[in-house]
Parts: sequence; structure tokens; C-alpha cells
Amino acid sequence: METEEEFLSCSGSKRFAKEMAAASPFSDLDHAIRSARDIWLNKVDVNGWLEAFAAHPEIGSTYPSISQRSKEEQSAALATATEWTTQELVEWNARYREKFGFVFLICASGRSTPEILAELKRRYLNRPIVELEVAAQEELKIFELRLAKLFVPKARTIPSVSTALPVSHSNKAGDRIGIIGAHITASAKASANKTPEMTGSTQRTRPPITTHVLDVAGGSPASGVDIHLEMWRDTQKGPSFTSRDSTQWLLLGSSVTNSDGRSGPLMDIVDSINPGFYRISFNTGKYAPSGFFPYVSIVFEVRENQRLEHFHVPLLHSPFSFTTYRGS
Repeated sequence: METEEEFLSCSGSKRFAKEMAAASPFSDLDHAIRSARDIWLNKVDVNGWLEAFAAHPEIGSTYPSISQRSKEEQSAALATATEWTTQELVEWNARYREKFGFVFLICASGRSTPEILAELKRRYLNRPIVELEVAAQEELKIFELRLAKLFVPKARTIPSVSTALPVSHSNKAGDRIGIIGAHITASAKASANKTPEMTGSTQRTRPPITTHVLDVAGGSPASGVDIHLEMWRDTQKGPSFTSRDSTQWLLLGSSVTNSDGRSGPLMDIVDSINPGFYRISFNTGKYAPSGFFPYVSIVFEVRENQRLEHFHVPLLHSPFSFTTYRGS
């Protein structure tokens, strides 16, 4: 049976730790995470959220008092930091705290300093009531990662880490979130379109299919590009050059590129991706109305022996040409 102290080390919220200890013992990690989500969203109030936020060092901190666990969780960020990005991160952390009253919180596992910095700048534009909910969801992701480590010796299954606000939960949670003005984001709507078989475990730190868009004519990232990821339904016969049945394409997720030209999650973080044909479509006509291409669709195949691989399929676009490649 796990102790209140162990759960407090995962969260920093005394109410969360007390409720988790009272709900234990848990049969496995999946049971613990389901309970953690319910407790965090339904039983811990805003003061408990802020208490948990306060237990985190500022993202990118390197001072001696930062815990070894925080160093491990931020290892990718620390490895990709430069003197310039570190200084910029310090400045934006201060701006963020001044505006919102709490530390900028993000599940940093596997994320680089430039990526974190871009997300900080994007979220800085949020209204405070919206950002509070976003930060609470990031905290929930961190809980899940830490609970996974706590349950490693006894875990039989490892469920997926949340990548967006839940599409639905209990009525009690819905009432509470309604009161504090939660906003269901576009990524949550994309999650509603995902098929059950696309959910999985947390061995990866990002979805198995990712993309970004570069404006090669302007020499800059292309922000604001609408993106859809689809999978061909027919597992026996893939699409061909002459295929015309558009109903065979199943939408997995949608996103819009950020200021770095990077897409948000288009599917869940899963260990093993289903083999088959996938299509990423970019609304290039909206981004460049005077260009030659109203949209660009890229179709590629994931084979049986590639289930565990990562597929980064970027678009390099100009008004009169485009290219792509398989990246890492």
C-alpha cells in the first residue's frame, strides 16, 4: 500500500496525496492513474492546484536545489539549452509568473528548450482562467509519469499520458470546470475523433506521427496551417493511384501549426502504431491564398515491421512548389 508521503512527492498537493492514500491500495498502475485523474479534477480545488504548481521549479532552472527527478524530467530541455535560450526562458518565466501568479508548468519530458519556449510564448497569450486549466492538465500529465515510476515494480499495464483536456468526465467535474471557466481546446476535439485502437502506453514521449511546416520562400516557419491526419480504413487493400472513395479515410486528429511551424498532437502517444496507409493534409491555400496549391496531401505507408518506429513527415512549402521527406 502506497503512503501519503509517496503521493505527496508526486504532486505537492496535500489534498491530492491524502485522497490518493485513502483510495489505495490500487490493483495496478491503470487503477492508480484513473483514481488520480478523478481526484485531481473532482476533489482538489484551485488552492490545491496552486499548491501543486508551487512545488515545481521554474522550467529550465539549473540552480543546485533543483531535485534529481526534475533534472531527469527536464533532461531534453537541459541538453538543448544554449546561453541565449536559457536567458530568454528566464525572462519569459518572469513575465508568465507576473501575469498569471504561478510558475509556468509543462510536462517537459522529451521536449527541447526551443519547443518549451515556443509553448510558453503561445500560452502567455491565454486568459488567466483558461491558462489555469491548461496548467492543471500539464500537472496531471506529470502526475501520471511520476506514478508510473512509483508503480514500476508492480505495474502490469501502462496507460496513455493525457495529451489534452479530457473530452468528458463525471458530471461533478463538468460542473466544477464550468464554474472556473474551462475551455475545451481544439486538441481535445481532435481526441474525440481518435479510434480506440490508437490509444496505448507511454513508452514514447511524443506521438508516433509528427509533422512541421516550413515556408521555404520566406525562410521561416509556417504558422497557422491547418493539418489533418487520416488513416485508410481498409486493412486488406490500400489506396491506389486510382482510388476515389474518400469515405475510406478515417480522421485521427487535427491541429494548427504554432509559431515554430510545428503541429500539435495529431494522435495519441502509443508504443505500437497500427500498420497501414496514412495521409497528412495541409491547408496551404489558407496559408498562402495566392499560391498554386490549394492544399497538399501526403500519403505514406507504415509496414508491419515498423510498428515501433517514429514517422516525422514535414512539409517544405513555397507558393509554387513543395517537398517532403521522412525525418526523425
